[in-house]
Amino acid sequence: MKTIHDFNFENKKALIRVDFNVPLNENFEVTDTTRIEAAKSTIIKILEDGGSAVLMSHLGRPKGVEEKYSLEHIVEKVSEVIGVQVKFVNDCVGEKVEEAVANLENGEILLLENLRFYSEEKSGDKAFAEQLSKNGDIYVNDAFGTAHRAHASTTIVAEFFPEHKCFGNLLAKEIESIDRVLNNSQKPVLAVLGGAKVSSKITVIENILDKIDHLIIGGGMTFTFIKAQGGQIGNSLVEDDKLDLALEILDKAKAKNVQVHLPVDAVIADSFSNDANTKTVRVNEIPDGWMGLDAGEISAEVFDKVVAQCKTILWNGPLGVFEMETFSKGTIALGNSIDQATQNGAFSLVGGGDSVAAVKQFGFADKVSYVSTGGGAMLETLEGKTLPGINAILI
Repeated sequence: MKTIHDFNFENKKALIRVDFNVPLNENFEVTDTTRIEAAKSTIIKILEDGGSAVLMSHLGRPKGVEEKYSLEHIVEKVSEVIGVQVKFVNDCVGEKVEEAVANLENGEILLLENLRFYSEEKSGDKAFAEQLSKNGDIYVNDAFGTAHRAHASTTIVAEFFPEHKCFGNLLAKEIESIDRVLNNSQKPVLAVLGGAKVSSKITVIENILDKIDHLIIGGGMTFTFIKAQGGQIGNSLVEDDKLDLALEILDKAKAKNVQVHLPVDAVIADSFSNDANTKTVRVNEIPDGWMGLDAGEISAEVFDKVVAQCKTILWNGPLGVFEMETFSKGTIALGNSIDQATQNGAFSLVGGGDSVAAVKQFGFADKVSYVSTGGGAMLETLEGKTLPGINAILI
């Protein structure tokens, strides 16, 4: 696996695919700099070698050129985070860009305009990728969040750098962290899968059953498993067409000696609201008109004992509707358990949009071993797929 540490960038221009798809407020100010900070060490290594960096990214889902999605809005914030004043050019291909790249001196950074202003980016157009390739001597992919897309800048462009392509620090760390969980883990291994639907996690569960010892199932998909086993779930979220599948998963887990842990109690509410009436009941005794929105205290204690005995932990999905304070306690309790296990030497990997949002919101981001930056990309990796953006560097 070639990384930036296999190259000396002195007098070289690195064309780096970063993931600066960051949230902006109504004043076009960056509200979360995590993705910019994640790319910093790669950029700094290249500059310290005596090279320069040409950054390319997308932002949002523009339909053609839309000023509100211009990467010009983030130039000052990127400059502030990296500690170097970033130059900007309002296109990503063409003569104007090639001129700006030619004038780039060692130690300087140039940010190109939003790649998705061109439909050719998402379609993986080869001619467009070739134009992009003219903007650097060495191609560096450091965008895990888009590595599952065969876009021009994430995959196709690598074809034009047969000997001069590599992973940045962020993408290399993502690959190593997921590999550590799936293929080189210290046992016992625990996977915590939460979220709303079984259907979105089926292939993940099937792929990881051979690699784990314990599986905690939480969130909305709890109730599909509980109903499948004959429990009463009231008005809780359920996928009625997946009941047989839930039983199949439990049977497969049993056959592979994987212990499955479901919540035993649930915080239930009479409406989907932070201000709803609530009570805690056994998870399989939810009355009609009520819905389960969080795991209860007994479940938290059970899960804590499971987490404490594990040496490798994958957390993908919250245990409840954590965005509402009333139903955040199960997720917070799990975070505290994983924090403690990590302090005791476990390797903990958190990934998936909602889990990442939860660990940031409740202050666990610095208390786990690694927080993945790619939701969809991580899910596809856990499903056993080889991501096109990663494969393009490896071949």
